[in-house]
Amino acid sequence: MKKIIHIDMDAFYASVEQRDNPELRGKPVAVGGSKERGVVAAASYEARKFGVKSAMASSIAARQCPDLIFVKPDFEKYKAASDIIRAVFFEYTELVEPLSLDEAYLDVTENKIGLNSATLIAKEIKTKIFERTQLVASAGISYNKFLAKTASDMDKPDGLYVILPEQAEGFIKKMPIKQFFGIGKATAEKMKLAGIFTGNDLRKKSLADLTLRYGKTGTYYYHICRGIDNRTVKPDRERKSLSAENTFNEDLKEESDIRSELARIAKETFRRYSKSDKRGKTVSIKLKYGDFRQITRSQTNDHKITSESQLVDIVQSVFDPTLMDETGFRLLGVGISNFEEEEKPTVTQLTLKF
Repeated sequence: MKKIIHIDMDAFYASVEQRDNPELRGKPVAVGGSKERGVVAAASYEARKFGVKSAMASSIAARQCPDLIFVKPDFEKYKAASDIIRAVFFEYTELVEPLSLDEAYLDVTENKIGLNSATLIAKEIKTKIFERTQLVASAGISYNKFLAKTASDMDKPDGLYVILPEQAEGFIKKMPIKQFFGIGKATAEKMKLAGIFTGNDLRKKSLADLTLRYGKTGTYYYHICRGIDNRTVKPDRERKSLSAENTFNEDLKEESDIRSELARIAKETFRRYSKSDKRGKTVSIKLKYGDFRQITRSQTNDHKITSESQLVDIVQSVFDPTLMDETGFRLLGVGISNFEEEEKPTVTQLTLKF
């Protein structure tokens, strides 16, 4: 029986901003966007009371919360806080699987401090995170990843929730289907049309029925509603791509402005890329029109991307003027993927005669 902890930082980006700026504390804060344009990347709990949430259009968020304060994101600052938090995890186990800057799975079945209680370990981790960053984390504890992830959402903020093996079946049966990790809003609505509103309703469906309706994912649904999730905590999650993007206050409609911004974003992408040990061959651009339509275009090259100027040139060639539209572009992005490990030089030790 595994002992899995899921740590999820509470309103991470917004909490970092409130920590560093006392004037923001206790006030509704949205990281990203502006009152006119953009998308909310994160919202403080004060803002969430008004229905403001991540991925919401900033203009809608501003209407729902007239006193909402928009803050420009500072990912270098968030990354620095995340590094401190991750260092805490490694004091307890090497089996840490980061999902993003603000959440991770930990397998503490066998741990560095020899503590038998995953709950006590989670309490220690929460305490150390707060002492070192002044940020609050929620923790979920159970015997698999699905239930640990579910548990971490149960008592936010500053939550600590445990789902024991003997509690799992009853807990899952009562769960609303929209709370199941891995079942999105659209799928939840489809399930309701099929008479599936809770975990108990899902359990009544056969494996054949679920796979017929939802393909391979149906097998996942069949097992999680029975508390079965055999996925292991994988400490070496491989990054598949590196990217940067920008949402503009006003739609870009001139080709010269678009190309100038693509070049700037490409340079930021290369800055992040140069810090990694990956080298990729595929360059992609993301284009979101003023009416929210979104497309991507990519080019795979024979050789790996090795310089900023090379990346900028490829991005410029990938952008085709025929993609332009009268609505203009509200967002542009540049990414590099199709990674290969950077080759390390062979070191030959010399033998010297004395």
